[in-house]
Amino acid sequence: MARLVLFGPGYTGSRLASSLQRDGWQVDAISRHTPNDIARAALGQATHVLSTVPPGDNGDPILPAYGDALRKAPWIGYLSSTGVYGDTKGAWVDESAALGGRRDGRIAADQAWAAIGARVFRLPGIYGPGRAMLERLKAGQAHRIDLPGQVFCRIHVDDIIGGVRAAIERGPAGVYNLADDRPAPQNDLVEYGCGLLGLAVPPLRTLDQLDLSPQARAFYSENRRVANEKAKRLLGWRPLYPSYREGLAALV
Repeated sequence: MARLVLFGPGYTGSRLASSLQRDGWQVDAISRHTPNDIARAALGQATHVLSTVPPGDNGDPILPAYGDALRKAPWIGYLSSTGVYGDTKGAWVDESAALGGRRDGRIAADQAWAAIGARVFRLPGIYGPGRAMLERLKAGQAHRIDLPGQVFCRIHVDDIIGGVRAAIERGPAGVYNLADDRPAPQNDLVEYGCGLLGLAVPPLRTLDQLDLSPQARAFYSENRRVANEKAKRLLGWRPLYPSYREGLAALV
């Protein structure tokens, strides 16, 4: 029986677990509250290991604790972030691009998992049921921001699941960008979402006019387009939602 040890059963991990369990997989979900001996016992029987746990202040928390045991699994995966590319001023980046920017801990974790032969999936902003622009629009929390030329990539949670499952079935170990096909300004999502919901489009404002958190301001300080051709070529993966339009319309 295929058996996945899943570190971090959060939003994406839980949906992946449900997808695999429907196909007869056994999934052992390991959280921060799981005793060490139980986690190690599960790893001793794992055919696949995946971590969705982001690095903390002290770096990646999983490899130092379980690296010796999880290395024995035939298949290892890790969910990373396209934030490791930093700000590219809107230029396209693929998996061969240099890493940099403000995420030293994320870069170190990304490289550490790649070094042990994991499939490292670099992800942009994740959206899906209950976690999308639509919820912020309904709550009156979405903004249009005056940042000409700035674009972002994003990925529907079900397309992450599709990419991970494709990498389980075929393709070598390595780094894969899982992103949609159409990088777009955040304002486009706001305007399209308002059209879907029949809401008025919020006014255009500058960053200084909004009370944004430091994390949100940092998000808007970066501008990049992420290429996904490697995952398509080596994994046979294709996004179900190639742009925000298909993804948001399906959520409505």
